[in-house]
Amino acid sequence: MARMASAERRRQLTEAAIRAMTRDGVARTTTRSIAAEAGVSLSVFHYCFDSKQVLLESVIETITAHYIAVVKEAIRPKATLRETVRAGFQAYWDHVAAHPGEHMLTYELTQYALRQPGFEHLARRQYELYTETYTGLLEELRRTMGFELRVPVPALARYLAAMTDGLTLSLLVLGHDAASAAVLDTITDHVAGLVGDEAHIP
Repeated sequence: MARMASAERRRQLTEAAIRAMTRDGVARTTTRSIAAEAGVSLSVFHYCFDSKQVLLESVIETITAHYIAVVKEAIRPKATLRETVRAGFQAYWDHVAAHPGEHMLTYELTQYALRQPGFEHLARRQYELYTETYTGLLEELRRTMGFELRVPVPALARYLAAMTDGLTLSLLVLGHDAASAAVLDTITDHVAGLVGDEAHIP
């Protein structure tokens, strides 16, 4: 087996865990099945992750990073704040539609962590990460588009995380339909109003 840097091996195992958990469910996925999915020995897995808790946190962070990269690319400043916000929500919506299993896994991880003694902190960490993500996106928008937020960043970031949670579950349950564009337009108008006045790129 070719030698691989520890960080790269952890990334490989995390992606393998996401695939295995998406396919088999969190509770039914074992360290052995993850190692097999990644094509490594069980000893390599335990060298990289000393507990299932550490692995699950890595899974949560990696799934979030998957769609945040897409959203960040989409919200490069457009002519107006509304157009920029709308592009971000569309990119996220498209990612959920393209990777439903991965997003379903996030809900399963939450339930698993809340029901498994000693894992409760992972559910809290999951939602803290969502809030931190929105905090960064809001700060980036404020920096690049030069407006003042109408709602304090901590409150707005937490609200957006909760709202996106519901939006995701709705798409997973109801699917993409004729009302989808109108839903995104309504959310965009609401969020743009909370974020700040319509502004043109300096």
